[in-house]
Formats: sequence, C-alpha cells, structure tokens
Amino acid sequence: MLVANRGLGKGINAFFPELDNNEPKEEQVVQIDIKACRPNPYQPRKTFQVEAIDELKQSILTYGIIQPLLVRESIKGFEIIAGERRYRAAKEAGLDTVPAIIKDMDDQRMMELALLENLQRENLTPIEEAQAYVNLMKSHKLTQEDLAQKLGKSRPHIANVVRLLQLPAQVTAMINNGELSMAHGRTLLGLKDKTKLNALIKKVSHEKLNVRQLEQLVQELNEENTKKKKSKPKKDIFIAEHEDILKSKFGTHVSISQGKKKGKIEIEFYNPKDLERIIDLLKD
Repeated sequence: MLVANRGLGKGINAFFPELDNNEPKEEQVVQIDIKACRPNPYQPRKTFQVEAIDELKQSILTYGIIQPLLVRESIKGFEIIAGERRYRAAKEAGLDTVPAIIKDMDDQRMMELALLENLQRENLTPIEEAQAYVNLMKSHKLTQEDLAQKLGKSRPHIANVVRLLQLPAQVTAMINNGELSMAHGRTLLGLKDKTKLNALIKKVSHEKLNVRQLEQLVQELNEENTKKKKSKPKKDIFIAEHEDILKSKFGTHVSISQGKKKGKIEIEFYNPKDLERIIDLLKD
C-alpha cells in the first residue's frame, strides 16, 4: 500500500485494490520543489482551519514531513492527489521541497482518491462529507448500502449525513463554518412548517441554543402546525375542483373562498408581464 495512504482504513482499498498489489520501493519517494505543486482541483474540502494548519506546521518544523504527498505530473509541475494539508503546512513552515510519490492517475481516479482520503481521515465538515458520499455513489453507481460496506461505516450514518444536503444553503453554510453542528442540521430537517425556518435559525444563532433546546422548539412548532391544520376547515369539494380547473387554465395559483353572502376568486401573478398574460386569457 502507498506510504501516503497508510492508516486510511478499508475504504481506500475497497475502491483502489491495485494499490495493495503495488508496494512502492523507497526510491519512489522523491523530493519535489514546493513551488511546482498545485492544490488538487477536485479537493472536496473547502475549509482549512488555520489552527490545524499551524499545529501541523509546528510538527513539520520539529519532525519533518513523515508521510509523503501523493501527486501526479501536470503541464505545470505537479497536482496534489492527497496531502494538501501537509502541503499548506509545509508552505507555512517555509520548506523549499516536499517528499512525494508520483502516480499516473486520471481525473476520475484523482477525484475519488481525494474524497476517500478526506473521508477516512475525517477531515471534512458534515456538508463536505455528504457531498463526497453523493459524488462517490454517482461515480461508482452505488447504493447507500454499497457505500457503507466499502467505507466500513453504517448505512444510517451515510443516510443521515446525505440528508443534510436537503437543508437550505444558509443552513449548510452555518454547518460548514461550525456555527451549527450536524445534530442541529438533522433537527432542523424535522421542522414541518419550512416558512418558520429562517426565524428559528436566527433564534438558534443569537441565543446559542444547544441541540436539546432546538429539539424542544421544533417539537413545539410541529405541534402548533398540526393543531392549525386540524382546526382549518376542509374546502368544499366543488370549490376545490374549480380551483384546479382555473389553476390549469391560468398556469398560476388560484384560490376561491366563499362566505355566507359573497365570495372571491384570487389569481396570483408574479410580474407585470405575467399580469398581462392572465388578462389576455380572461379576455379570451
């Protein structure tokens, strides 16, 4: 197994069995100019913590780079397949060269290995991890069960992480930068009335609510939403049928309400041009 991949768990070998059958010799580890290295364009990790890089820099200054980078040759120097954190820390430490193993690898394999290295080292945020799982399942045509077996993780874990991608961009950004945890995200997924999500996020952020407090809030909001639905009278079948006919005709939301003495028909439009289109249909 390649020096750069030791300790990454069963996931690397499950996707790259050829690595086990090709033990590199010592002379395959070479020193390359750090200025000739470029970050992996397929790096799934978007956030690198300054503290973690600084900690690794101190270790490199004391002990050197223990694990070589894994790179491939490109038109301009080398692209890093695995080991970008070591590369960044080495730059911070002022090193001129870094130890590396040069591999011949296409874009697809490069992307997969970068994903797997990060997943096995647990360096990704929950959102980056979720996207990595989705990318692996798409590229290898895997089910969640297949992926769980290959990575040595449970299927519920894969499912719970992937579900986070259903959250709005605002929430995933907060999880990425550490403002919210994965558990916060999973709890927010359980909110039934999504119109209350923004207000709830602000409350969590301003009051620094923990997961248990958020769970309680979501439960209360869901109970309130259920009561409203139960108390709301069901619309007459005749009116509902005509609403559907008008929605189909006008291509927009139509609401019919009927009181004791009079009723009204509301037709929604989104801009002046849409209004003209609806008026033309009414004229016809």
